[in-house]
Amino acid sequence: MSRASDHAYTVIRGMILAGELPPGSQLSEEALALRCAVSRTPVRDALRRLEADLLIRRSESQRSFVADWSDDDIEDAFELRAMLEAQAARRAASRINAAQLEALRVHNHGIETAIAADLPDISTFLEHNRAFHEIIVEAAGSPRLASLLTRLIEQPVVWRTAQNYDRENLHRSHREHEELVAAFARRDAGWAASIMTGHIRRAYYAYLDAYAVQRQAAE
Repeated sequence: MSRASDHAYTVIRGMILAGELPPGSQLSEEALALRCAVSRTPVRDALRRLEADLLIRRSESQRSFVADWSDDDIEDAFELRAMLEAQAARRAASRINAAQLEALRVHNHGIETAIAADLPDISTFLEHNRAFHEIIVEAAGSPRLASLLTRLIEQPVVWRTAQNYDRENLHRSHREHEELVAAFARRDAGWAASIMTGHIRRAYYAYLDAYAVQRQAAE
């Protein structure tokens, strides 16, 4: 892939993950080319990659839209995350080094600071949360596991879940991270896997609760 294609991919992907391009919205190659400051050919290449990432869908008329996830899609995503991240935590417990363990503590402190304000800083929370989970995957030492998890961890549903967390869910996320750090420090694979499974399952139900409220309000 050319640098222009890589650039277009990064920009468009970032817009989707940040919610700037909402689910269901049609993507104009011309508008995206202007936004990315490239020609339409790199944009087409980027859209093909994003389709493979399941971030966009193509209609029968070959128009591109930001993917909108059904309830079944969302449940599958969280189920797969729970299984794969639990396995990553299990592996990481026996492989994590001192520097990685300290990095987990630093990022979880960053989460604590981000959610302590009267108005929680969700963007900073997401940055530290992403880094925290990436360190665990890195410590697991499995390229295949990392490849599978990358698509799941960086889906828009993750961003939307955090955007709808109430203060209690934000603090529970921080406390669960603390338990994960404690499990890694003890090199207890079973404990780490159990905490990670519960961590992802709780996120799933937080997502369901938030969107149930939104749907009721819309009716």
